[in-house]
Amino acid sequence: MAQTATAPRAIPAIRHTKLLIDNQWVDPVEGGDFETYNPATGEVIARVGAGTAADVDKAVKAARRALESGPWSTMDAADRGRLMYELSDLVERNGAELAALESLNSGKTINDSLGDIEGVVNTLRYYAGWADKIEGKTLPVRGSFLSYTLRQPVGVVGQIIPWNFPLLMLAWKWGPALACGNTVVMKPAEQTPLTALRIADLAIEAGFPAGVLNIINGFGETAGAALVGHPDVDKIAFTGHVDTAKIIQRQAAETLKRTTFELGGKSPNVIFADANLEDAVAGAFHAIYFHGGQCCTAGSRLFVEQKIHKEFVQRLAEKAKTRTLGDPLNPNTEQGPQVSQEQLDKILHYVDLGQKQGAKLLSGGERVGDRGFFVSPTIFDDVKDDMAIARDEIFGPVVSVLPFNGIDEVVERSNNTSYGLAAAIWTKDIDKAHLFAKRVKAGTVWVNCYHVVDTTTPFGGFKMSGQGRENGEAALEHYSEMKTVTVKLG
Repeated sequence: MAQTATAPRAIPAIRHTKLLIDNQWVDPVEGGDFETYNPATGEVIARVGAGTAADVDKAVKAARRALESGPWSTMDAADRGRLMYELSDLVERNGAELAALESLNSGKTINDSLGDIEGVVNTLRYYAGWADKIEGKTLPVRGSFLSYTLRQPVGVVGQIIPWNFPLLMLAWKWGPALACGNTVVMKPAEQTPLTALRIADLAIEAGFPAGVLNIINGFGETAGAALVGHPDVDKIAFTGHVDTAKIIQRQAAETLKRTTFELGGKSPNVIFADANLEDAVAGAFHAIYFHGGQCCTAGSRLFVEQKIHKEFVQRLAEKAKTRTLGDPLNPNTEQGPQVSQEQLDKILHYVDLGQKQGAKLLSGGERVGDRGFFVSPTIFDDVKDDMAIARDEIFGPVVSVLPFNGIDEVVERSNNTSYGLAAAIWTKDIDKAHLFAKRVKAGTVWVNCYHVVDTTTPFGGFKMSGQGRENGEAALEHYSEMKTVTVKLG
């Protein structure tokens, strides 16, 4: 049974619950609001303004003015970078407050939230450095002409972020967009709006001009749909569920908006018998139980070579029993709650379905406590590839163990999914590792490690795990347009 942490905690202040449009905190035009919760208790912690199409329209107009006629439109690239550096410094100075607010609203452990703050700071600084290095080229065309290219902003960008990494996904979206000179209208997830509002406040303090960054809280069906359908939005960047991405893509087709999607996964984590067993067990544990499994790259399909299957599963199950669940603001807590009652119900549904379809429940699979949305670390053995728990993205602390024999078999089975976000292999055989990395259909492959993601490395998926890449230089391509200029000489 998982242990529970119950030490006292410090509750952060909630400073903003309205919408941010044109650097002004405003109430929604239609006056609506919604409740946001503390998932550790299930209690309401604030009522937040709910934007609708009218608010989105106001925000898009403000972003268009900032793009075309405000100080942002004529600001030197190096000065855009300077503002981004200033924002990163403010995030760093206010990191403890932001991390506590993130944990309060999302259920992420305070240690993980503090780690995300480092990621936010690194991302903003990385792209601040890019701001004055986004260059065109001169081209050796035939004839007496000078031809060159310009890299210019896409325009007004709509960004829709998820609830599992609210601050980090905000930084992944803002960083390349601002470096390229775009303006932004962002919709945070309705479950976790509070940290986006606080960091937007810091952006005003940093000196970002009015209209450059706008925040519209609200629901996907109203605020999100209005943002995607607005004719004056040039691009949509979305991180979330594949079904929502399909809706966005259909709607964006009406105006031929550029779209990028970072979606889910059912990532294979492959353990060979020649791996360092202690490291592999720890890695497999982290791969699935990090942030309660609420991670798009979670190693939820655990392929274990038949030779070590029994011992490996036993070690993993013993480790799961020591997991400390509890208040995410307590630094001793190792796993916080799931984000919502809806997510809790979904996970428990899959636990029930797994047993009905014949998988063996080795540990966990139950709600912990009677307050909040906690689920114990769950392990299924004797799982078949066609079972729902092995095919569907559960987005919770549930791992399916699948024995295998040999590299060819495990590559084929790893690729037998509609997803392709991440994969990992644990082995001492470097040839086997490179072969797997080449043949597996995934945007990120880890060798003897897991969940190692850096601002400098492109991140995205194959197949239904998304389109485009975030992070690294690759993300800049999605936030800039290339223009060719040709001048007749003589």
